[in-house]
Amino acid sequence: MAPRRILAMMTATAALIAGPVLTAQASTSPQNTFARQTRAAGLTAPQAAELRQRVDAVLASDPQARQISANKLAIAGGDLVLRAPGQSETRDLAAPDQALACADGHLCIRDGQGSTWDYYYCGYYDFRGIGDGTFTNNQSSGTRARFYNLNGSERWSNVAKDSGTASWTPVYHIRPC
Repeated sequence: MAPRRILAMMTATAALIAGPVLTAQASTSPQNTFARQTRAAGLTAPQAAELRQRVDAVLASDPQARQISANKLAIAGGDLVLRAPGQSETRDLAAPDQALACADGHLCIRDGQGSTWDYYYCGYYDFRGIGDGTFTNNQSSGTRARFYNLNGSERWSNVAKDSGTASWTPVYHIRPC
């Protein structure tokens, strides 16, 4: 066989193989996956658009944030799960059958909008929770979580293991440990 003909056959074969692979990649983009998650959760188009706006607002305000499901973001220090419009309780739309729990070693917060903040890295983080909610300080016994005002002064603190209620609107920064 002539070298040109062999090259042409190899190119054609590669195109036949690559075509379905490239098509599969295009249909499984993160945005398509997130859209499927909102549909599977029963969100209407306006509810999905509202959730998308809330996710986009977090991404715009936190350069370290990264979307990992339709309503879950990796943020500095941990994860944030936004309550989707129409949900009675907050659930990660990628794993709707799994209840959110505060794992051992974590500081977990639910704000007045139903969003859950799960911190599992030690550090000083900006916080954007709103309204009255709850917390679970499930870190190692004796670990002190600190909550700060806008100017950086300590507003209050809590020693693990403990849980309770709090007003998050005046909390601007958190140091989980």
